[in-house]
Amino acid sequence: MITIFVVDDNTVNLMTADKALSNSYNVVTFASASAMFDFLNNTAIPDLILLDIMMPEIDGFEALKRLRANARYASIPVIFLTSKNDAATEALGFEMGVIDFIPKPFSELVLLNRIKTHLHIEEIIAERTVIISRQTEMLKQRTEKLLRLQNSMTSVLASMVENRDKLTGEHITRTTAYLKIILNAMLKHGVYIEEIKDWDFDLVISSARMHDLGKIAVTDLILNKPEKLTELEFEIIKSHAAAGEKIIDEIINESGDEAFLQNAKLFAGYHHERWDGTGYPRRLKGTEIPLQGRIMAIADVYDALVSERSYKKAFTHEKAVEIILENKGKQFDPKIVDVFYEVNDLFRKVSECQ
Repeated sequence: MITIFVVDDNTVNLMTADKALSNSYNVVTFASASAMFDFLNNTAIPDLILLDIMMPEIDGFEALKRLRANARYASIPVIFLTSKNDAATEALGFEMGVIDFIPKPFSELVLLNRIKTHLHIEEIIAERTVIISRQTEMLKQRTEKLLRLQNSMTSVLASMVENRDKLTGEHITRTTAYLKIILNAMLKHGVYIEEIKDWDFDLVISSARMHDLGKIAVTDLILNKPEKLTELEFEIIKSHAAAGEKIIDEIINESGDEAFLQNAKLFAGYHHERWDGTGYPRRLKGTEIPLQGRIMAIADVYDALVSERSYKKAFTHEKAVEIILENKGKQFDPKIVDVFYEVNDLFRKVSECQ
């Protein structure tokens, strides 16, 4: 049953409140605020307090201040009972946290109806809170389900590419691991911090698995050719960047402009651009290249250097680092190369574990 405390130094007011409310609520009356606090320390918390303002020893404002200062009582709704109806009193009361004022003298009917209204509002708020909580949980579950579906689709598409390209092995797994290392180091050192501070790293890293998606459009005869590619064959291989971007664009047009797909598109379309403007497919230069492409460029090239191919032996980690440093400001973004150098031992560990 709902419990209401009524605090007033006027006996008639206490009797009127008790008579009006006791048929519907559990009513406890107090002739002073100090008596209420003594009782509060030894009993359950009420659902509502009706509090007179003008009282000896502890007036209504002081009592409210003490209630709000105590974590145990701070959330109890309080309504002021008062014969003062000036604007300053109301402003101070609302500022301190009362939910309403009931003017004195009050009738039984007015008091009962005002209390019912406020308690009904509290019930509505409580019900809405439960509903919102349930909806939030359902939305969370749906979001998690969509993320699982998204990651599953990404894994399938990435595996399709990797299974066709017999020469690259676990390239996608390694490059995403390198990407995670670089991003965490960039965040730590404040490199391009304004661009990456709001990134969802898990989403970005997952989307990077699609960076070679365009290889689906390249024939197996070229993709898995054991000898060195001819100039024409290399041009066909190079087309995978634009092809991957186009494929993801088509997915976006069909399913919506999601952040995951936008990141995947940038990884696919720009990871072969070069800092000096001699890359492909657009020959962009410097920061014209999206940051996703500039980061993936280092992860992609490092993995190619330390991996064995039928037409070349694997370079040592040290040689791969040397080559990347030599291409600082040429093929690669200088700031990201500096970050790579700081964490290159972590790259070594990934490459040696595969």
